[in-house]
Amino acid sequence: MTAREVEAALLTRCTVAAREVAPKAQDQREANVFQLAAMVVRSRFPRESACLMLASEQYFATHPSERLAPGDVVRNGWVQSLPRLRDMLSQHLHAR
Repeated sequence: MTAREVEAALLTRCTVAAREVAPKAQDQREANVFQLAAMVVRSRFPRESACLMLASEQYFATHPSERLAPGDVVRNGWVQSLPRLRDMLSQHLHAR
């Protein structure tokens, strides 16, 4: 998978998790990206942000050592930049 395909898949998962009643992150990458996504869209999408944070927290409740600092999520290449994540996820959330 190319970097763009991975990014698109993560954005789709963020969008789905933001709309679910009881979302769950599937792995460390998703949990950390969901947490970061929740932070960057909180002011414009408070309900969706809460769902993303819940999905993240549920994962970290059983895997606490896998939580990373936001900078590490970017350094790992899971998110290119916070403004890009905010803008692209906002577009996805507006469209659905």
